[in-house]
Amino acid sequence: MKKITKEAIVQRNPYLWEIPVGFRPDMQVPARIIASETLLDDILDDRSLQQLVNVTTLPGIRKAAFVMPDVHEGYGFPIGGVAATSYPHGAISPGGIGYDINCGVRMLVSDLNEGETRRYLPELIRVLNEHIPSGMGTPGHLLLNDQELDQVLATGAEWAVGQGYGSPRDLVYTESNGRLPAADPSRVSERARQRGRDQLGTIGSGNHFVEVGYVDEILNPLIAHGFGLREGQVTVLIHTGSRGLGHQIATDYIRILMEAMPAYGIELPDRELACVPLDSPEGQAYFGAMCAGANFAWCNRQLVCWEVRQAWSAVFGKAAGLPELLYDVAHNIAKIETHTVAGKTEQLIVHRKGATRAFGPGHPEIPDAYRAFGQPVLIPGSMGTSSYVLAGTASSSALSFGSCCHGAGRRLSRTAAKKQVNAPVLKEELQEAGIYLEAPFRRIAEEAPMAYKDVNQVVRSVQEAGIAVPVARLKPLAVIKG
Repeated sequence: MKKITKEAIVQRNPYLWEIPVGFRPDMQVPARIIASETLLDDILDDRSLQQLVNVTTLPGIRKAAFVMPDVHEGYGFPIGGVAATSYPHGAISPGGIGYDINCGVRMLVSDLNEGETRRYLPELIRVLNEHIPSGMGTPGHLLLNDQELDQVLATGAEWAVGQGYGSPRDLVYTESNGRLPAADPSRVSERARQRGRDQLGTIGSGNHFVEVGYVDEILNPLIAHGFGLREGQVTVLIHTGSRGLGHQIATDYIRILMEAMPAYGIELPDRELACVPLDSPEGQAYFGAMCAGANFAWCNRQLVCWEVRQAWSAVFGKAAGLPELLYDVAHNIAKIETHTVAGKTEQLIVHRKGATRAFGPGHPEIPDAYRAFGQPVLIPGSMGTSSYVLAGTASSSALSFGSCCHGAGRRLSRTAAKKQVNAPVLKEELQEAGIYLEAPFRRIAEEAPMAYKDVNQVVRSVQEAGIAVPVARLKPLAVIKG
């Protein structure tokens, strides 16, 4: 497919752009980009928009295929992509969910203030690193037997709380209460099970992290108060997913679905979009396995949360109290949701890949304490830059199937970043800026702030598009990367 130029894109408003259906004869719906013009120019540099146009050809796709301002090239779907297909006959595509099923972010808030915490940072980063296993393939502290693994796959974070690794309150403030009931552990291969058996409570590698920070600025006092946020408050962000288990589920079913497509008469411009109808035997098998992988990820973040709390208590003592969960949001997931398309309410299979849910005020899936304000949306920056807490808006469902961006988004590949960044120098610069970092040098280079887009522009784009409202800006104090 030829490279998409800016001339092929129609500007609908300052933060919404569209590649019309007529751009290519196989498009079923428009391709829409939520971004500022500056970010759009960056997006045009890779294959993200070619991939987005390919997504518009999925069987049963509704309204439009979207990308968020943090978009970059991925497998099948671009990362930052959102698409919904008709339920139950529409397509489900592993490429629209990703290899790291339910990679997501969990945010904890503490009673401590930034000023009183700084002198503890060297000890805190050391103790956190001791408590939280990180790195590719590094095992966790638990080794599950078959029965325990089945329970994790079926019940997600509920299993961890039931074992004492958290409280029932944690489930209330986790998306979907930390469990998708359609999970079918029998659809998870033995290879995937082996890869996940010892991985609970680990953050892995890549861009996964645990970050201690603080609330630098309150941007919406009313919603911030509703979320329990205040200026100077110390926070913790946890970013990890389903580890090797989720990756293997994706690997297994991409192959299965590629082989099954001809039986359903499905032809696509990119084999990486391999898909089948959700209500087909193969579609049901993948959905059951994907939901099980999502449950594993929620359980994993619950275990990492418990490890953070153990480290917290060891450093600050019991008198400081334990950090409480503000919210946990999923990326890389497909869910059955109700949205309005062309004035009609429909059930849809919403694919979010590198995108997060952003439901508006009053939605029944938002915890009672937050329902008047909209769902918390967590937008990590990169080590050394700000992160944000946003709230979903009433218009997000109509605009983007209730979806928002999930981070700053890469602008440099990992290979390019390693060529341009001197890791030891960057680590020293961060420490001079008051940010303590624990990570292998290769990860420091790959995850350098310059490798990512300007998170402030990304957040401004979704704000101006009407998808989410900025609530608070966070700044980092200490970061662990695998």
